[in-house]
Amino acid sequence: MSIRIVRLGSARAPNEGIRIGTVRRPPRGVPKAEFATRDFYDVWFPNLSPSAELVAEALAIQGEGSEKAWRAFERHFRAEMARPDASRTLDLLAAMSRQTNFSLGCYCEQEERCHRSILRALLEARGAAITP
Repeated sequence: MSIRIVRLGSARAPNEGIRIGTVRRPPRGVPKAEFATRDFYDVWFPNLSPSAELVAEALAIQGEGSEKAWRAFERHFRAEMARPDASRTLDLLAAMSRQTNFSLGCYCEQEERCHRSILRALLEARGAAITP
């Protein structure tokens, strides 16, 4: 049993389980009824997405952004995830990862410059079982 960290819209892996979209907005131009069948997500959970302000910051630094800007984004996002509701959610997901398969994802092409890389680290620190 484990969590798989994925890019939303990518093909699903065998036994991936339920796919959770940790994004601020649903995919543009995709009818709600097609979110799952088009491999975006089964459940939308923006609670684990960066705030709107941080999303704007992240979009500005993707790809060519400086390391300093990325570290600032990471620090701010980790602060958001340290808030009680988000922290409890991460604890729950870490515990669930030892009982069932599911996945978390975002639209970003490169995980290294995406909040999902930070979610991966936060979940690993909580002892989550994560598929490499």
